[in-house]
Amino acid sequence: MESTAAEVIIETLQKLGVERIYGIPGDSLNPVMDAIRKNGKIKFVQVRHEEGAALEAAFESKATGKVTVCMGTSGPGSIHLLNGLYDAKMDHASVVALTGQVETELIGSDYFQEVNLNELFSDVSVFNAEIVNPKSAQMLTKRAYREALINHGVSHLTLPADIMRLPSPFNDDFLEGSHATAKYSPDLTDVQDAINNSKKPLIFIGKGAVGSEPAIMALSEQIGAPIIYALNGKGIVDDLDKHVAGSLGLLGTKPSVKAIESADLLIMLGSSYPYVQFISPDLKTIQVDLNPAALGKRRRADMPVICDVAGFLSNLKVETKTNKYYMTIQDEKANWIKNLEKREQMDTGPIRPEAVSAMVRKYADPDATVVVDTGNVTVWGVRNFRTGPGRRFIYSSWLGSMGVGIPGSIGVSFSTERQVIAFVGDGSFAMSMPELVTMKKYNRPVKLFAFNNSELGMIKFEEEVMGYPEYGVDLYPINFAKVAEAIGIKSFRVEKFEDLESAVKESLALKDEPTVVDVVIDPDEAPMPPKLQFAQVKGYITSLLKEKLQ
Repeated sequence: MESTAAEVIIETLQKLGVERIYGIPGDSLNPVMDAIRKNGKIKFVQVRHEEGAALEAAFESKATGKVTVCMGTSGPGSIHLLNGLYDAKMDHASVVALTGQVETELIGSDYFQEVNLNELFSDVSVFNAEIVNPKSAQMLTKRAYREALINHGVSHLTLPADIMRLPSPFNDDFLEGSHATAKYSPDLTDVQDAINNSKKPLIFIGKGAVGSEPAIMALSEQIGAPIIYALNGKGIVDDLDKHVAGSLGLLGTKPSVKAIESADLLIMLGSSYPYVQFISPDLKTIQVDLNPAALGKRRRADMPVICDVAGFLSNLKVETKTNKYYMTIQDEKANWIKNLEKREQMDTGPIRPEAVSAMVRKYADPDATVVVDTGNVTVWGVRNFRTGPGRRFIYSSWLGSMGVGIPGSIGVSFSTERQVIAFVGDGSFAMSMPELVTMKKYNRPVKLFAFNNSELGMIKFEEEVMGYPEYGVDLYPINFAKVAEAIGIKSFRVEKFEDLESAVKESLALKDEPTVVDVVIDPDEAPMPPKLQFAQVKGYITSLLKEKLQ
């Protein structure tokens, strides 16, 4: 018996290596759901909101580099996918989105739940097609998979319900073969001369440097360069190593500011860093990236190099420098860490959010993956979770979407046996609470830590810095531990510093089940950037003075 188009799509995805599909059933997806049932090798993960499905797929792909799949039914189910798919697009995650559609004879009639999905998904997708003939089901599915994989983005397929029920050919041989990988051998003569002539070189790493930690550390020592990193570079190098200054930007460290202010050469490895205001426009720059479009994308690249970071480092031949520029940041780094530890160890008054990150850092597995949501919690996760290499950090780095922590950590947990930890602010937690049900249903052993201050802390801080009075940022207080307990998840409510350590230890010790630690933190703890523009400082101080005078 010949397969249906839906069955061909699912079998093609399964044989290409897809392990699971995140989504919610719906009438236009019934043929696809039945195909998943019959296939038996692809797992269907039933989520509680389609945005959660897209985020779970996006974060699984970020963690693994593999193609992942999510789906939504016609109309609202598909629309709900978009925020998670934009997160995938902007973080270059490889995701295939399958969207149900009304029968082809009804398209254009303004039928119930009829939406022009191809037009709607055109901006978010690197590949966007509707299967209008069952004979093209396998070809378009394979192409969607390959485009997502090769172009590191979202592929979208619209699946009209009647086409999915029609007979469709399947050819095993069509799936054989893989795409070619480009290899680059750039001429590094000018780059090597620039590094040899530099007195204060600085290495700046991003996501493209993942896997190159030993070579980066060796180069740092050889040329005496401090190492700073973008958000996606967190976890590649050892935060406590003398060569490492820390992150740069609003979430950054004072040692990184000091290092970049005096540098005479910037070596950017696998990053097209957006916050160019933290880098002098006059700083001579070598930029290495596999993607030519990333070179000089946001600031001048004096010496652009099209190459992967590992290949660049293995082919670079430079002289060893006697004077080590990284030594000039040691006092600044020691003082910075000392000040951070002082906040982390305060045991009187409200619990500091820094203390939560530091305590989890102390007891987390050395190879844990940490999913960090968006907001003030991002600052605490980057600054106060100082760590050696081996732990992985994943964010909504470019979209900066709130509410990614819970679904994102679920997606990551499906792809690994390693410990998965999530840091989530209370605003974000409330946005994605339904996915706690998904976590419990599939017993994903995620360790969730809620930073609960009953306000949108980062927005409050931004209002103050810009000179506006606090407005619209207070949140109705929620006991997230009780919410999680109602779903059947082991939970802890922490309101005093002396109870924090035991809750963290017990939560992390429960290896085979999800847990929630709901920590009530100080609502007035502001994550001051390591360096502010004068106008920002003035606005911040003015607002504080006004508050004290009222």
